[in-house]
Amino acid sequence: MVMHLKLFILILVLCFFSSTTSAEEEAIKEAIQPLFPGAEIESLKKTPYLGLYEVVVGGEVFYTDENTDYFFLGHVIDTKTRTSLTNARLEEIKAARRVPLDSLPLDSAIKIVKGNGKRQLAVFTDPNCPYCKQLEQALLDITDITIYTLLYPVLNGSAELSKNIWCADDQIKAWDDFMLKGIAPTAKDCETPLAELIQSGQQNRVTGTPTLIFADGSIVGGMIPGTAIEERLQNASKE
Repeated sequence: MVMHLKLFILILVLCFFSSTTSAEEEAIKEAIQPLFPGAEIESLKKTPYLGLYEVVVGGEVFYTDENTDYFFLGHVIDTKTRTSLTNARLEEIKAARRVPLDSLPLDSAIKIVKGNGKRQLAVFTDPNCPYCKQLEQALLDITDITIYTLLYPVLNGSAELSKNIWCADDQIKAWDDFMLKGIAPTAKDCETPLAELIQSGQQNRVTGTPTLIFADGSIVGGMIPGTAIEERLQNASKE
């Protein structure tokens, strides 16, 4: 009977602290929300260090005190392991984030179908990006895939180049010629979806090229080898 009573009291205490913490976090979230007009505070939770609260907005992590008097930008380092706790948290956020393929402007992509085309991959890419060129080489050996190439001209000179590729009579040939052979497309004028693609990239927090988005919505920022792409394609098809 005594043990049952102690357990009951412990449960009550835990519930009290849990509800108190939730209330504090909600109050802090409401206090700082006006500082981010038009942006969603994705998460806010108390950290185990210095009484700080972790705030995630736009995929970025920063910290605030309980009175929201100060914001702290930068990395929290564990002195024992000499590792960045902030980096680890950013990797968790990135791994958990998903972008559904059907939410992207795929009608404005250069669509490349190889083999049966059953597997799908969307790539935000810049024709002047050297890592994007490496990615194109890696994709050569991958088949049974539909690749949606989303032109994302963020580097100097890339907007005009992207326009000429999009306006080419054969977009796929113009893309392959430039990315794989270094043959520049003929200058042409036409209506392009570049503004829409840039807006989509910004909305989906694409901060660099290439950015790969798989059928399960998982995201990889940066160049990865063909073996890693193949593995992710297989995993995405199982979802």
